[in-house]
Amino acid sequence: MSYLYLGVAIVAEVIATSALKASDGFSRPLPSIVTIGGYALAFWCLSLTMRTLPTGIVYAIWSGVGIVLISAVGWIWFKQTLDLAALLGMGLIIAGVLVINLFSGSAGH
Repeated sequence: MSYLYLGVAIVAEVIATSALKASDGFSRPLPSIVTIGGYALAFWCLSLTMRTLPTGIVYAIWSGVGIVLISAVGWIWFKQTLDLAALLGMGLIIAGVLVINLFSGSAGH
């Protein structure tokens, strides 16, 4: 269940961050509400995940996957460009998350 909560936390954070961009400084009500609700759900699910998994591992996965997904949303939805350095950096982030999940005894599989 911990990884399910972590997955929900990541998706909620990506939705909230995307809505934050769309809220235009909290000047648009609907995206602002989605932002607040999304972050609330994300942190609640993150807290449930941290009941059983180490904080550092949870945060590494949450932030790493979140960065990559937000960058993808920015590229697809908001037409933001990603240069080679950004893509390489995100590849390294993905590699780091994979190393943690596949090889670390701390991940609590």
